[in-house]
Amino acid sequence: MPDNEMAKAYSPAEVEARWYDWWENQGYFTPRRDPARKPYTIIMPPPNVTGELHLGHALTNAVEDVLIRWKRMSGYETLYLPGEDHAGIAGQNAVEKELAKEGLSRHDLGREKFIERTWEWMNLYRPRIRYQLRRLGASCDWIRERFTMDPGPAKAVRTVFKRLYDKDLIYKGERIVNWCPRCATTLSDLEVESEEEQGNLWTLFYPLADEDDGRRTKDEGAEGSIEQSALRTPHSALGISVATTRPETMLGDTGVAVHPDDPRWRDMVGKMVMLPIMNRPIPVVADEGVDKEFGTGAVKVTPGHDPLDFEIGQRQDLPIINILNLDGTLNENAGPYAGQPVLEARAGVVAQLEREGYLLKTEPHTHAVPHCSRCNTVVEPIVSDQWFVSMKPLARPAIEAVRDGRVRIVPERFTKIYFHWMENVRDWPISRQLWWGHRIPVWYCPNGHRFASAEEPERVTRCETCGSAEIWQDPDVLDTWFSSGLWPFSTLGWPDETPDLDYFYPTDVMETGYDILFFWVARMIFQGIENLEEVPFHTVYLHGLVRDQQGRKMSKSSGNVVDPMEAVDKYGSDALRLALLTNSSPGNDQKYSDQRTEQAAHFANKLWNATRFVLSQTTDDVPAAGGGRRTADDGSSDNSKLKIQNSKLALADRWIVSRYNRIARQTTQMLEDYQLGEAGKLLQEFVWSEYCDWYIEASKTALKSEDAQVREATFDTARGVLDGILRLLHPYMPFLTEELWQHLHGWPSQNGALAADEQSIMKAEWPTAGESDDEAERDFGLIMEIIQGIRNARAEAVRDAPEQVKKEMVGRRIEAFIAGGTRTTMLKAEASTIALLARLDPQKLTIEESIAQRPEKATTLVLGGVEVILPLAGLVDLDAERKRLQAEADAAQAEIERIEARLANEEFVQKAPTQVVERERDKLTAARERLQKLRERLNTL
Repeated sequence: MPDNEMAKAYSPAEVEARWYDWWENQGYFTPRRDPARKPYTIIMPPPNVTGELHLGHALTNAVEDVLIRWKRMSGYETLYLPGEDHAGIAGQNAVEKELAKEGLSRHDLGREKFIERTWEWMNLYRPRIRYQLRRLGASCDWIRERFTMDPGPAKAVRTVFKRLYDKDLIYKGERIVNWCPRCATTLSDLEVESEEEQGNLWTLFYPLADEDDGRRTKDEGAEGSIEQSALRTPHSALGISVATTRPETMLGDTGVAVHPDDPRWRDMVGKMVMLPIMNRPIPVVADEGVDKEFGTGAVKVTPGHDPLDFEIGQRQDLPIINILNLDGTLNENAGPYAGQPVLEARAGVVAQLEREGYLLKTEPHTHAVPHCSRCNTVVEPIVSDQWFVSMKPLARPAIEAVRDGRVRIVPERFTKIYFHWMENVRDWPISRQLWWGHRIPVWYCPNGHRFASAEEPERVTRCETCGSAEIWQDPDVLDTWFSSGLWPFSTLGWPDETPDLDYFYPTDVMETGYDILFFWVARMIFQGIENLEEVPFHTVYLHGLVRDQQGRKMSKSSGNVVDPMEAVDKYGSDALRLALLTNSSPGNDQKYSDQRTEQAAHFANKLWNATRFVLSQTTDDVPAAGGGRRTADDGSSDNSKLKIQNSKLALADRWIVSRYNRIARQTTQMLEDYQLGEAGKLLQEFVWSEYCDWYIEASKTALKSEDAQVREATFDTARGVLDGILRLLHPYMPFLTEELWQHLHGWPSQNGALAADEQSIMKAEWPTAGESDDEAERDFGLIMEIIQGIRNARAEAVRDAPEQVKKEMVGRRIEAFIAGGTRTTMLKAEASTIALLARLDPQKLTIEESIAQRPEKATTLVLGGVEVILPLAGLVDLDAERKRLQAEADAAQAEIERIEARLANEEFVQKAPTQVVERERDKLTAARERLQKLRERLNTL
């Protein structure tokens, strides 16, 4: 616990180290299931157990923790449930890389030993993730921590699979899928990223199968060969020409397709053409899926290696030929190119087609090439027997849930994107050819039976159809997103009817990055509706990506990753949280700024020093734990509302109380609207500028008053508003505010006297905004305007003076006259505050309705309808300043005359290089401007 004495400067390393364990040990993170109180639940998006957390995680947890801490202080039973994801492909890849360092592969270990090794990896990195989240201040209920491979979530996975399987919403079939040769698994469309690459478009010729085309190689004579002009005619009667960006796939062609309305190829439909190299006859078919504008209007059809070709093949009953091995090399169906990698085979096929006269044209072509989002390997479409989820029936209720407002997406613009994707969704391939993950709960027997079971695998011993004991489980595992799609309810104990599920489901907010709206959010929505008949959350809050200063996505390969723990070590967790939050807005990317985090650290120190000042004002008649208590209008205790009951409040006190109430009201509304960044900026500006810079300075007059009641009233106000500030700031800066809260409430001597729900700021009530005092804000606003105007005039008066003169003049008290008009009485009452903050001589400050005897050669300011007259003779040696300025003016005049004379010389203007003449004219303009400013300054003096 902190000592009563506060250090002179804030040390985040010292402060942040002490509070987290105390909060946890006090049980503040663990909610009760209280029927009399509303629950508020956020299920943490589970970070992948593949290494350290990054800045995106830091932003995610900062946003979530702000909402949780705010709602906890607002009287809700808050559950912030932490967990981690086993990260199927990424997790397996991480372990395989470690094995490679030992010269091993997973196949060397075998499935069982490899899974044991992977669990070791998970058990190594899960504690690291916990440690990082704790340092970031995430107020999670660690008692309820979950892992996607835990028994509970695993049971939920098997149960959902079984349900969907029994409803024929999960099926197995041959479909075209994305295959990553590096990861050796199927990928969903969402796991594939297309990148624009410069390649070629090759035009190939397929001759009619029943024609003697007289084809000859380049080495043979021309006699008997096809005329090249005929070959180059796209709709030659001798055959058909097709365009492709992947010529190696022609080895697996089973047809050529044209659009039925394309007159160029109408006569070819129904004929057979000969597939070069493979010498296999294939049909020409008409299909509306063909784009008439692409290439020659005729396309080669490779149903085994292209999604569009697969669909054409299904409609036209074309056979499927797979020419690809799972390691990315060509198989025996590729003829002479079997065993070659794709790019090597491509070069060989192109060369052979050219030799044999079937390559008509090669032209540069930019096109989108699909890559694996995890390892960046080029993805190969292949036909494979995979497990799929039938998405159309599941998507419809998920669309309606967003359309009718049961689920709100923030920001709203992503709603349209959600609808577009869900309305055009394709069936979801959920099987992955991995060893790490939830194994597909389907078993087979030698009698050809297949069945799904929700039981634990070791308890499945016989075929459900024939009773055979000779059964084996499907070797594939489920897509990671299948298990994480159940996260909002599998973490609460479903499919069992648990008290947590009954109390905390549906949850409230799902906060995550916009980049996984479809990967994860959409799947959670349809899974919640399908399995619990209720949406899993009412709000989806989407944050943007955290990029580097140049706007690039952070990645290890780019070397621009910022480790959040390094930022925490340097500036503190609170500073990092505040910087990330105030630089963010829903759905928009942000550039990480080390300078912004440093500024947030300065802000923390500013608040620290303000607290030290307030507590330093404690005297015998102003007790440390006496002031700042919140009372309602009827005098009863109300610890959420600030209302200082004291008739001796100074104008500055009334002003800061009113401003605090207004800020409290605006902050709460912004949080309700999920404008967390704007709320943070509003608080930061209020604390730094209004409370610390204006109010603290203005309060010094009242704190020195001979009237004890005045001193106590101001101390009450300063302490009470500070108490409210700490409450408002707590969700953003939990460590600092807890430390200051304890000092403010007299830890440890007074802490025991506090109510149980106020012994930590975590349990304190969220502020309720009181009434605003428009008159006080208007009057003190005028005081501030006058003071700022005088400060600016003083700075302007010595702007051009030597630095030594400026330093001497900073603290000098000067004379001032204020013509206050109708505001004179109020201004006279605040004369000491004006004099203190504007650095005026109190004995030479004259405030009257009007100033009859005006000093000569004085600066006159009109501020808020009030005249302020400043004789500057007391600020600077006017005679010396006039001499200095006059000398500069004389020099500027001499330079002007010299340049004018030079430019008046026609010989110079005509013969000198143009740039030299222009440079002289620019000098003349600059000298004239300088002379004008110097004369204005002389006139002012």
